[in-house]
Amino acid sequence: MNDLDFSGKTVLVVGGSSGIGNGIAQAFRQRGADVHIWGSRANASDYSSDEGSDLSGLSYARVDVSDMDAIEQHRAGFSRLDVLIQCQGTVVYRRGEFERAGWDKVIAVNLDSLRACAVKFHPLLQESRGSMIVVSSTAAFHATRGNPAYNASKAGAVALVRTLGEAWASDGISVNGIAPGLVATKLTTVTTENPKRLEASLANIPAGRLGTPADMAGAALFLASPLADYIRGQTLVVDGGLILS
Repeated sequence: MNDLDFSGKTVLVVGGSSGIGNGIAQAFRQRGADVHIWGSRANASDYSSDEGSDLSGLSYARVDVSDMDAIEQHRAGFSRLDVLIQCQGTVVYRRGEFERAGWDKVIAVNLDSLRACAVKFHPLLQESRGSMIVVSSTAAFHATRGNPAYNASKAGAVALVRTLGEAWASDGISVNGIAPGLVATKLTTVTTENPKRLEASLANIPAGRLGTPADMAGAALFLASPLADYIRGQTLVVDGGLILS
């Protein structure tokens, strides 16, 4: 028996069009799952490998997760759901999150949409006795000087995982999370493409390297598998040891 075989399972990765979400989506597809992803662009062809996207074999739908009505009204292309991965996220730099527009944008995508997607797919997850995994960030556990909305939203995501992990356990739904450290994606280019910032960041990572989408996918596969059947409401830190000191 292979506990990491997802053949016959249906998986939705919100934010699965690039970066960490795309790595997770492809990992489930490679293990037999029928994988659906949501992204923000009109068509799957609007994404390219240069941006860290590989949409081959994935079913794509455009959904604006900053719009709660759009989430509620979207008709999903599946009638069964075994695993819901919530990997949507955004950030506003240059202290834009101190302004209302920046704050509202980040909170809507990074926190409000988590609730909306969770509630939308609760019936299907209950029917399949499935799993929901929320991808937050190690930012939930330390200050991020220029990004108060990002920090608050990720801390809120960790709290939401705890609460839904308890509230939905009796429904047969496993709710857990992943908190990535520094992973090279389009959201982290402000650091990864700045040699001085990158050097300073690597100096604080005991593993000595950046994380990869594949690292995060490994954690997601575990949490969605029978191997994690007795884990509820926990957020697994996957950061190479970044927050140890």
